[in-house]
Amino acid sequence: MEITEVRIFPRESVDKKLRAYAAVTFDNSFVVRNIKVIQGNNGLFIAMPSRKIKQSCPKCNFKNESRSKFCNQCGVSLPIKEKPLTPGADMLSQIQAEHKDIAHPITQSFRDYLQKSILEAYEQEKNKIPA
Repeated sequence: MEITEVRIFPRESVDKKLRAYAAVTFDNSFVVRNIKVIQGNNGLFIAMPSRKIKQSCPKCNFKNESRSKFCNQCGVSLPIKEKPLTPGADMLSQIQAEHKDIAHPITQSFRDYLQKSILEAYEQEKNKIPA
């Protein structure tokens, strides 16, 4: 599978870690949008598009955000499945557990190829923008 196009959509915000969104086209046939370019402690990395995991209400089956205490539809108290967020090193993993990737690479080699292609396109786009 070949990456045939990478489009970068920069997000200019000094204090935020999100630097850009990317749309990647594969074999001129398939596109994945909303891949995030994020500034981490060890440099830039990509995060695949994801969605928040929902929790069903036991009474009415309405899909509520995870960690909700009450159902947004019927108001019944929801069972607590996870402990509340606690500040510290494991906070990121707690937040990540609330999201599920929509699309993601299966192999590490393809992930490396994808990340390298996106970060190269990001650097090129960043150099185009006048400072």
